[in-house]
Amino acid sequence: MTPDEYCQNRAAGSGSSFYYSFLFLPPEKRRAITAVYAFCREVDDVVDECSDAGVARAKLAWWRGEIGNTFAGEPQHPVGQALLPVVREYNLPQEYFLEIIDGMEMDLDQVRYASFNELALYCYRVASVVGLISAEIFGYQDRHTLKYAHDLGIAFQLTNILRDVHEDALRGRVYLPQDELDACGVTLDDLRGEELTAPLRKLFTQQAQRAQQYYRQAFDKLPEVDRFVQRSGLIMAAVYLTLLDRIQTEDYPVLRRRVRLSPWRKLWIAWRTARREAARHARLARSRG
Repeated sequence: MTPDEYCQNRAAGSGSSFYYSFLFLPPEKRRAITAVYAFCREVDDVVDECSDAGVARAKLAWWRGEIGNTFAGEPQHPVGQALLPVVREYNLPQEYFLEIIDGMEMDLDQVRYASFNELALYCYRVASVVGLISAEIFGYQDRHTLKYAHDLGIAFQLTNILRDVHEDALRGRVYLPQDELDACGVTLDDLRGEELTAPLRKLFTQQAQRAQQYYRQAFDKLPEVDRFVQRSGLIMAAVYLTLLDRIQTEDYPVLRRRVRLSPWRKLWIAWRTARREAARHARLARSRG
């Protein structure tokens, strides 16, 4: 199995919404973003699958070394080997990959966040940095596109947090700001239960509204000139917004079950969004023609 095949298997096997957005990229960019995604899966699985924090820390330390090896041109792991041409071709900063590992390590050190300002740092490391790497691979002409990528990453992570709030709470992790829990009168036990009380509904509504705000901010910051090349991010956003809308319209069933979209629904949303963006790009080209 080649390094690229290894990364492809990691991406396809995850069932993530991100995979569907990759399908509409040119082959060379698809290979690049798949390698980045495989790296994210590797380091994320370290924290999720290691019950011993010491072992998890050691594995993350190994990945720090592997990133160093990759940027030095001597990767050992198939993911590092797949990343080597990517970081060179797209001139990706080594610090971005180390930031992602820092974010994963936060899960070993912190299970509560006092305020949204604290939570925002976590979201930046585990999601916005991935968005910034993706923006570099997709390409851009206007640097405002990086601000779009930053905010879109925050929006994705806030959506994930709301979707996973119950299972995270069962593991003792709360990714909702503690001051907002206190203001709504919500406890960890409430998040571990299955009853949607009025305080919980109020809290979840606040979180959904914040996520929507970040989606709006992101879209407002995306320059038209870069919209078509950044269409994979817009595909991901369409999938995630559909998920967020389902959570809201079904009155926050997140305490009883994990809200999901079927693979076919994700594929249909991806196809529809890609087609819409292609038509928009063609209209813009004709108007400038």
